[in-house]
Amino acid sequence: MATAEELKTRREALVASRASGVARVSYDGKTVDYRSLAEIDRAIEALDREIASAEGRAIVRHLRVVSDKGL
Repeated sequence: MATAEELKTRREALVASRASGVARVSYDGKTVDYRSLAEIDRAIEALDREIASAEGRAIVRHLRVVSDKGL
C-alpha cells in the first residue's frame, strides 16, 4: 500500500494534468493515459479517498438539508 505522501504526489500530478488539459500523467517513472477529463476527475476522487484512509480520516460527501416553514 502506498503512503499518504506518495498518494499526494500522484494526486498533484493528476491535478496539474487536468489543469493543463493533458490526458497523460507521469509520476515515479510510470505513465498513465486517460481518455477524458471525467476519468481524471474520478481518479482524483479515488486518490482523495485513499489519502483520507491513509491519514485515518473520513471524507464526508453527503449534506442533508432540512427546512421548515414554521407552520
